Amino acid sequence: MKNLWNEQEAKQFSGDLNLRVYTSRLLGRDKSLVLHGGGNTSVKIIEKNILGEEETILYVKGSGWDLETIEAAGLSPVRLSHLLKLSELDALPDPQMVNELKTHMTVASAPTPSVEAILHATLPFKYVDHTHADAIVSITNTANGQQRIEEIYGDSVVVIPYVMPGFDLARICAERFKKYANENTIGMVLMNHGIFSFAETAKESYDRMIDLVGRAEEYLNSQQAWELPAPGAIESSAVNSVEIASLRRDISEAAGCPMLMTSSDESRGLDFARRNDISTISQQGPATPDHVIRTKRLPMLGRDVAAYVKEYQQYFDDLAPQAKEKKTILDRAPRVVLDPDLGLCCVGRSAKDAAIINDIYQHTMDVILRATTLGGFRALPARDIFDVEYWDLEQAKLKKGGQPPPFAGEIALVTGAASGIGKATVSSLLQRGAAVIGLDLDPAIESLHERKDYFGICCDISDEQQLEAAITQGVRHFGGLDILVLNAGIFPASKRIHELSSEIWRKTLNINLDANLVLMRTAHPLLKLAPSGGRVVIIGSKNVTAPGPGAAAYSASKAALNQLARVAALEWGPDNIRINTVHPDCVFDTAIWTDEVLQARARNYGLTVEEYKKKNIMKVEVTSHDVAELVTEMCGPLFAKTTGAQLPIDGGNERVI
Repeated sequence: MKNLWNEQEAKQFSGDLNLRVYTSRLLGRDKSLVLHGGGNTSVKIIEKNILGEEETILYVKGSGWDLETIEAAGLSPVRLSHLLKLSELDALPDPQMVNELKTHMTVASAPTPSVEAILHATLPFKYVDHTHADAIVSITNTANGQQRIEEIYGDSVVVIPYVMPGFDLARICAERFKKYANENTIGMVLMNHGIFSFAETAKESYDRMIDLVGRAEEYLNSQQAWELPAPGAIESSAVNSVEIASLRRDISEAAGCPMLMTSSDESRGLDFARRNDISTISQQGPATPDHVIRTKRLPMLGRDVAAYVKEYQQYFDDLAPQAKEKKTILDRAPRVVLDPDLGLCCVGRSAKDAAIINDIYQHTMDVILRATTLGGFRALPARDIFDVEYWDLEQAKLKKGGQPPPFAGEIALVTGAASGIGKATVSSLLQRGAAVIGLDLDPAIESLHERKDYFGICCDISDEQQLEAAITQGVRHFGGLDILVLNAGIFPASKRIHELSSEIWRKTLNINLDANLVLMRTAHPLLKLAPSGGRVVIIGSKNVTAPGPGAAAYSASKAALNQLARVAALEWGPDNIRINTVHPDCVFDTAIWTDEVLQARARNYGLTVEEYKKKNIMKVEVTSHDVAELVTEMCGPLFAKTTGAQLPIDGGNERVI
């Protein structure tokens, strides 16, 4: 366990609150201590209120903040005196407890304080740190975990039996701390949950956390349970894209909405999924109850979603018949899949959610394997896990979640995505919640967006093998395909038919037509599996209905593509796939409109470049963004019952009208 305290860094954080921010970030940097919003920290500071009276304020991590990136505004200020009075009550329902925390903050706009605020308040130290350290959970999740913890720490920690987070945990911690703490006590271990450290300075509290977790790591190392053996040579199985999309469709149906599913054939996940004891070690429960909300109680083994849903329903019915009366939100779809061919798959409503679940389960695998080496992983009983999963406070969060973006859980593929209309379409789809696969010959496509819901692939769409490999990569990355935008194309320099070479003719048709045929053919079985129906939008051209001189190859290729789209609309309608076309014109911020092409086209019309740019009826500028917004809208509910349509977006063209 590496201590990350840096004196030069620390000097940039003056004052008690800012030092609390600094050491919180240090904890958050280490994913073996804290994962995605887990853990919490606090500091007690004496301040003067508006009346000039001194009072002690507990600044504790607020809901929605992550320790790795926390700011001072992420620590909620609550009056300590009120928290200590609450700790003396015999009982306090959790919803009422949250109300008391929120109504006794000194800043109304601060985030909701951690549900463990009362626990932090009762510990008689200025600084308190709490993590879900992998090493600690690996030890406590064994049959004789408490005995091992006592052996490691002696009287330097107080051991707390598992109690669900909230008021009851705070009260029991306060009682046991008073009873068992002494001058040697520097921490507290919560069985199956995590570890606390505390001190009078930020540095000492942080140092103690590193020391305590380091001791656990040393113990695991002494038992040959810390350094896990690297997977041997693992031969990945050939799983085609349709199999992946089919599994994602089944999971989405169980969830009642489209979901993303990341899958990776990396050796670690495959090795874990192929273990002979996987049906035992993976079916005990999560490493800590804090993870159950994201990962659900158990991962699904294999691909039988119906069996998983049935088992989950039984678990729910057995443990909470009363929950039905509370209108509990019941989502029976798995969030983690362990499959011997796919390896580790993680499911989320967004790419960010799926990535978080992947991080959590990567650490869960470590915990399970280390605990197994110690004699066997043993999670909490199903009753305790259920109580957290269907906790009033968590259900309230789900109900307050708000309306998801229109394309949440859906996957779009856009060709020619590095510039112009394609680039703008990627942005429009991302803004509406879609995960986007961008294809382009320009290597810049790979770094177009640095975010979890974008995957850029450098690809020559005229190369059939490259194109099919790119689709396979994209499906592996997000789980399937819902939306296809055919945008890539070339506009060769103006040539009259008598001077048009066969080479230019064939190249134009190959890229503008043939490549799109291959893409549509490859995508069809994936679009059939789209949970909300497949959608295809073709970027056509004004030249389909009103060709211009000198553009024979381009006009013919776009007209043929338009006809292909019309046939596809006829053939694919029964598969719940709709195909529509937009015909842009006068869109000059695209890659095909080089200065050379623009000047040549203007000459053909006997116009200057500026006159040519304004030759539409409305005298308006049509931008890539304008086209992208129409394309994206055609994939949404407004066009849900439209297929085979052709819409111009050109500012009005006399020849088209």
